[in-house]
Amino acid sequence: MGLGGISIWQLLIILVIVVLLFGTKRLGSMGSDLGAAIRGFRKSMQDEPKPEDKRLPGEEPQKSEVIQGEAQRSEEKH
Repeated sequence: MGLGGISIWQLLIILVIVVLLFGTKRLGSMGSDLGAAIRGFRKSMQDEPKPEDKRLPGEEPQKSEVIQGEAQRSEEKH
């Protein structure tokens, strides 16, 4: 038994079919593109400052105001 009831032979057959369908060059470029995208995502998540970090030292957080009102729906037919 392999992963979740799939044997190693079934995984190898699936791998052979995928290689025959896409070819090794295309699979290699897809893998490298996926790796670059994951690296870029991780880098952007680490480099992004938190909103509270953008304030100057000693600066108070801004108070937000809520606008009170009523929403109205128009009954126009197009």
